[in-house]
Amino acid sequence: MTPLTETGWLGPWGALAVAPAIGFAFGWFLERGGLGSAPKLAGQFYLTDLTVFKVMFSALVTAMLGAFWLDWAGVLDLDRVYLPETFALPQAAGGVLFGVGFLVAGLCPGTSCVAAAAGRRDGIGVIVGMLAGVWLFNVAFDWIAPFYSSTPLGAVRLTDLAGVTRGTGVAAVTAMALAGFMLAGRMERRR
Repeated sequence: MTPLTETGWLGPWGALAVAPAIGFAFGWFLERGGLGSAPKLAGQFYLTDLTVFKVMFSALVTAMLGAFWLDWAGVLDLDRVYLPETFALPQAAGGVLFGVGFLVAGLCPGTSCVAAAAGRRDGIGVIVGMLAGVWLFNVAFDWIAPFYSSTPLGAVRLTDLAGVTRGTGVAAVTAMALAGFMLAGRMERRR
């Protein structure tokens, strides 16, 4: 029998069987929460509806705390989790491009799939736009390759760059999340 650390409790094919169910459940909850609606998502940029901020930051903090405490308990080894390399300028430019697309479309990649699955034309349009962007990126890759691989930092975490422990980083992000939730609540009550 293969050790638990190599295949997990589901076996070698279990994760592939469970992943679509988790994806469909996530999409269902997004749709039920109204996050497949472009006006609701755009509301966060206008500071009129901060539901997306609260839902996504809750998911991020839950995953971060879960991973941190599972690592601390010896159930998960975070040093074995794949960490992609960081390329500062290209990823910053990609983040700006993503943000502009999110603002213009009112949907992000995940919520556009939810909107499309619910039969909304705006979701289908965003997916077509993303696929066109992927095609354009591939066509232009030789031209943008020097920028794409510029400013490499290697596989680093923010805690590495800040020179603090993981625990300090987790505490800082948790404190920022709590402050953000309180501020979001105050802003929404003022409406």
